[in-house]
Amino acid sequence: MKHLFFAFSLILSGLTIAQVTETATPAPKVGLKFTTLEIVRENIPYDNKDLFEFEFKNISKQDATIQNVQTSCGCTAAQKPTAPIPSGKKDKISVSYDTKRVGPFTKTITITSDVNDPVVLTIKGTVLPQPTTPEVIAPEPVKN
Repeated sequence: MKHLFFAFSLILSGLTIAQVTETATPAPKVGLKFTTLEIVRENIPYDNKDLFEFEFKNISKQDATIQNVQTSCGCTAAQKPTAPIPSGKKDKISVSYDTKRVGPFTKTITITSDVNDPVVLTIKGTVLPQPTTPEVIAPEPVKN
C-alpha cells in the first residue's frame, strides 16, 4: 500500500511539473491588407509583357513604407511604391516574370514594411512555347 501511494504521488507530482507555462506572444502586425496573396495564370504567351499586380490597402493608423521587396529568383522582378502609403489608401506591387522561360513556374515575392510582418506573395503559371511560323517555300520558277 505504501508503494502504491508513493507511485501515485510521483505520477501526480510529475504531471504537475510537466504543465507548460504559456507565455504571451505578441499579435502579428497587420497593416497592409492584400486583395490576394496568389495570382495564377495559365497559357501565358511566349515573351508576354503583362504584369502580375498585387493590390493592397494600408489599414494601419499610420503611413506605411514598403522597405523591401525580395523575389525568389532573378527571373522575377518587382516594383514597389516609392512614397509612403497614407492610412486608408490603396497601392500595388507590380511583378514581372521572364516569359522566355517556357513551362510551369511558381515564384514568391516577400514584402517587408514598417507596419506589417513580412508578407509572401506568389505567382504561378505556365508559359507556352514560342509559336513556330510555317516555313514558306517559294515556288521554283518555271523553265521554258
